[in-house]
Amino acid sequence: MAQLLVDIRAKHFREPAQGRKHVLDGVRFALAAGERVALTGPSGCGKTTVLDIVAGLDSDFEGRIERPPQSHIGYVFQEPRLLPWRTVADNLRLVLEGPREQVDARIRAVLAEVELLEEADTYASHLSLGMARRAAIARALVIEPDLLLLDEPFVSLDAPTAGRLRLLLLELLERHRPTTLFVTHDLREAVMIAERLIVLSPPPARLVADLPIPLSPAERRREEVVERLRSELVDTVGDLVMGAVP
Repeated sequence: MAQLLVDIRAKHFREPAQGRKHVLDGVRFALAAGERVALTGPSGCGKTTVLDIVAGLDSDFEGRIERPPQSHIGYVFQEPRLLPWRTVADNLRLVLEGPREQVDARIRAVLAEVELLEEADTYASHLSLGMARRAAIARALVIEPDLLLLDEPFVSLDAPTAGRLRLLLLELLERHRPTTLFVTHDLREAVMIAERLIVLSPPPARLVADLPIPLSPAERRREEVVERLRSELVDTVGDLVMGAVP
């Protein structure tokens, strides 16, 4: 049984100058429990819109989203969206309920996993961008989500920092096994983390490919293996996207 079913038949935006803008036109796929899936496509094709619809933040579309009732959803946005006047621990505390002692223990455990335990009492405004992105991931994980959504979580980071955080995210996903859907423009990121790659066309976007990424955990940590598969996918994904242009 699918942990998540996405069936978006159509999505339009209302814009003053253009009227109704057709954004999505036939995006249907399913994720099994614990599966990791990357969503890619050209800029502006509606990838973030898909995540917002899945998260329930946008209900103005034709189609349906099916997920288990009362499932917990963690969302990592493109920007960390931390409250700058609160500490890292307090930002996580905002999404938790329960006895203070249990909440604090849960926060400490998750911050240790993302290597931010020493920054628990640091104000979010004092964090580097890499630290802020780790704090955002911690905030999404601290609720123990059944479904984790990530929208280009490492965009605008320098290459070494992004590489370290991809490895950290991979380790976290392998350990916790949430069903995961994430948007990326970086095929190296998709190959390293995802088990499947879903490709969207230019808008109005439709699904043009659903490709397996059959690498073992060890292979995902070998740069030469990741780069070889990334190189193979570059032409494939480009041809699929260009072939979808009317």
